[in-house]
Amino acid sequence: MKNSTTEPAEQLVQALASMEIKNPNRLNKLKRQYANDNRLGIPTNAELLVAYRALLLKKQIAPNQELEQLLKKRKIRTLSGVAPIAVLTKPHPCPGQCVFCPTEAAMPKSYLSNEPAVMRAERSQFDPFKQVTARLRALENNGHDTDKVELIIMGGTWSCHETDYQDWFVKRCFDGCNGKTSTKLAAAQKLNETAKHRIVAMTLETRPDYVDESEVVRMRALGATKVELGVQAIDDKILHLNKRGHGVAAIVNATKLLKQSGFKICYHIMPGLPGSTARRDLAMYKKLFSRAEFQPDFIKIYPTVVTKNSELYKWWRAGEYIPYSEKALFDLLLKMKLATPAYVRIIRLIRDIPEESIEAGNHITNLREALQAELIRKNKKCRCLRCREVKDDLSGLEKAKLFITKYKASNGTEYFLELADKKSGKLFAFLRLRLPNKKEANFISDLTGSAMIREIHTYGQMAPLVFKQTTGAQHQGLGARLMMEAEAIAIKQGFTKLAVISGIGVRGYYRKLGYELQGTYMVKSLKKLAAHGK
Repeated sequence: MKNSTTEPAEQLVQALASMEIKNPNRLNKLKRQYANDNRLGIPTNAELLVAYRALLLKKQIAPNQELEQLLKKRKIRTLSGVAPIAVLTKPHPCPGQCVFCPTEAAMPKSYLSNEPAVMRAERSQFDPFKQVTARLRALENNGHDTDKVELIIMGGTWSCHETDYQDWFVKRCFDGCNGKTSTKLAAAQKLNETAKHRIVAMTLETRPDYVDESEVVRMRALGATKVELGVQAIDDKILHLNKRGHGVAAIVNATKLLKQSGFKICYHIMPGLPGSTARRDLAMYKKLFSRAEFQPDFIKIYPTVVTKNSELYKWWRAGEYIPYSEKALFDLLLKMKLATPAYVRIIRLIRDIPEESIEAGNHITNLREALQAELIRKNKKCRCLRCREVKDDLSGLEKAKLFITKYKASNGTEYFLELADKKSGKLFAFLRLRLPNKKEANFISDLTGSAMIREIHTYGQMAPLVFKQTTGAQHQGLGARLMMEAEAIAIKQGFTKLAVISGIGVRGYYRKLGYELQGTYMVKSLKKLAAHGK
């Protein structure tokens, strides 16, 4: 950007920073007026954000959160407290023969070339470094802080890739965030602890039948904190008919191993599969949260759609498969949302498949919004985390109360601690604490006899690490308060240490709270606290 553009942008920002702008229309009016008065082109919001942050660094203006929020594009991307960056692995075969899964040449299994995330990855030749740096640049250009990154690695069954490729892929993701190339993954991880873009969470997706003890240990060594499992259905007959290649037992086993090691777990669920009915789908969904052997933390609901290059397409053409009607699917999803517990987050309600690629099945692209509107019309609320998270409405923060939900899961006990507004149900922060069965040995020695924190999250617009906001939910001590509550519960239940499945980039936070790196976990001895009765 030339100085003739930068300097006027800074002059405009200096003027704007001292005003009450209140809404985008007022901002645009001021921009046009300034451009006309100075015979300049109207500056973009991205240009003004660059000028705003430059002036902050030079301490020539005071922070103005209202102005910063108005300048951001699609601010919802970081309203959950982190900057999500999704990357795809290279095209690679999958052992599955699922009838619903499309197989497109030169594409990762189950992904289509016209999906937005795939198109971005293809432009980068599926290179992880290029994908990460491109997404960081795009987010920053649109005004988003990228200090805290949630890295989401997609591309089918991660566990089927060669281990050398896995190591290289993850290292290059870290290199992209670090802005520096390391020779080894461990070096890249260490560097990321203090990097500008810190990977605070990492997600991998795989099949339940590929999860065993050694795979879980390997995922932790890579830095993963969450695993998405292609569950689809919890009915052996439906899984067999759809040629899934495994049964419910594999889902139960994978869930237990991941819970034992502290992972957060997301289930992919597919209502409308061949062999199922809307009634059976709803019964299976409710069973996910009434049976201790399941209990996922996150849900992605992907209604079955028919795409070309899949066996299901042939079944549909032959009249052997009929998808649910639009009304039947809508009514089912409405019931599923209402059946979701308050400690579970529905991440997605449809796959991001372009409408032109869907031969049959759901064509409603704004399904979440349509369902939300119907719930409002019926004066009902979905209690899932996504529907309750605070976003940018911080009213009630000072009155936030602690609520604890306790439930059984995979031979252990889960405590869901949340700081929320009782009246509105608005959620500001939460923590997942797991107390394992003391009689059951853990296959990860560092976790023997340890309680586990599987997740801690503060919602609201992400607060950057350099300029700490004082008006948002982040950096207000909510996380530290929840950590103290979790420690107290663990001590009361007789545990002598507490382990956190920490993302690489957030290890420093736990060190400040007295935790030390032990293996791949941040661990704190509770003996002294117990002795002092705290």
